Amino acid sequence: MLKIIGIGNALVDVLIRMDDDMFLEKFSLPKGSMQLVDEEFVSRFSQALKSVEKQLASGGSAANTIYGLANLGIETAYIGKIGKDEFGKTFSDDLKKNKIQPLLFYSTTDTGCAHTLISKDGERTFATYLGAATEQLAGDINSELLKGFDIFHIEGYLVFNHDLLIKAAEAAHANHITVSLDLASYNVVEANLDFLKDFVKNNVDILFANEEEAKAFTGKEPMDALNEIAEMCKIAVVKIGSKGSLIKTNGKTYTSGIIPVNCIDTTGAGDLYASGFLYGITKGLSPDKCGEIGAILSGNVIEVIGAKMDEARWEKIKLAVKKIEQ
Repeated sequence: MLKIIGIGNALVDVLIRMDDDMFLEKFSLPKGSMQLVDEEFVSRFSQALKSVEKQLASGGSAANTIYGLANLGIETAYIGKIGKDEFGKTFSDDLKKNKIQPLLFYSTTDTGCAHTLISKDGERTFATYLGAATEQLAGDINSELLKGFDIFHIEGYLVFNHDLLIKAAEAAHANHITVSLDLASYNVVEANLDFLKDFVKNNVDILFANEEEAKAFTGKEPMDALNEIAEMCKIAVVKIGSKGSLIKTNGKTYTSGIIPVNCIDTTGAGDLYASGFLYGITKGLSPDKCGEIGAILSGNVIEVIGAKMDEARWEKIKLAVKKIEQ
């Protein structure tokens, strides 16, 4: 069976359900975006939200994807940097609990956290303090670290660290590993567009983007964006929300729908879609079936708060996935 390793910003998610979007306006957070914030912002923000109910969960885009793969029985590992603090322990313990090999580096800086504000319509807005994750260095990555793995999944939020991404790609190429990249928030794409386009053309085999990210990346609507991205890599995936996803590889386009759901929180939807799609790749399934499995995982995760699901839900997911594999 193929083995998958991921790299990303190791964060603990602070999940907050909002009755309205007042906090977004008060703190100038564009709805649906990811904004990087500093310690001073976190202090003010936490004070303003001190009486609001919160949930904590280990997170970060690539970590969520790896978590999904591990729960489907794929052998996985995760590379990230955390602090020597309670959040760091929470993150590390969660990887081990889910049978994910932790390849973690440590810092004296606090572990990063992402305040995830969930609007009434399920849309998420992130105020992200990267903390120790900003200290993840290109020098931390080498080809030996990736030896024995078949797919290397990289989260787009790392794009701010150009040297790290380049070193990660070099290490993957040295081991003949398939490189998968999930684009980050549309504003992250816009801020790093030239670098990203060059990086994708030269290093990426599988690219995941949602509708907004695809438009930021290409300036085009979903189908035209898909066609442009497919010119740059082997497999292009554009997720179009309630309409499902578009997939193109080897000159052929596939469509995949969604499953009926009661959307509560879209946190982790794209990350878990990537879990399902990459799982299908490890099983040698056709692109449309990979997309169907992605839809099952993403559809289930938006019915819960956060990107983690309980064992009963995972058992239901596994049964649905087996039917597609047959």
